[in-house]
Amino acid sequence: MASTDETKPFIPLNIAVLTISDSRTLADDKSGTTLADRITAAGHKLAAREIVTDDVEAIRTVVARWIADAGVDAIITTGGTGFTGRDVTPEAIEPLFEKRMDGFSIAFHMLSHAKIGVSTIQSRATAGVAGATYIFCLPGSPGACRDGWDGILAAQLDYRTRPCNFVEIMPRLDEHLRRPKAQGATV
Repeated sequence: MASTDETKPFIPLNIAVLTISDSRTLADDKSGTTLADRITAAGHKLAAREIVTDDVEAIRTVVARWIADAGVDAIITTGGTGFTGRDVTPEAIEPLFEKRMDGFSIAFHMLSHAKIGVSTIQSRATAGVAGATYIFCLPGSPGACRDGWDGILAAQLDYRTRPCNFVEIMPRLDEHLRRPKAQGATV
């Protein structure tokens, strides 16, 4: 089981929240607020918060901008992970992934199944890494955001979590971009 090593310092991350919705505003965005509140209560910094419509290019534009921003360590999206015609979050974001995080989806569905049963199959929650930035895509309900944060992300985005966490490997996420050319290689 995971535990917290209290002898290690807490390292706050800069986390951006993107709500994907055709109808929400900041005033009534319960899912985005749920995430923002939990992020700051945990001691992290809310690096940015936006709302975009269920549109592949609109979603991809914001996420790509945050991936390129050195001031954003992680991105959490909420909404657009279902099966309706307007649900396009995975289609927008997964092509940006350098590496998929299949275990996130599995863990999320295990947590969700314990609460809503087989209805969890109606979510396409996904995650990955791009440009040394973690990206987590959650469903659009406040309950799903609570489950994703409380059950997975709070621990994995805390440097003190043992046996392992995402924070400790952050310095190595982009090592493939810094790797020197092989000896004898030519351009």
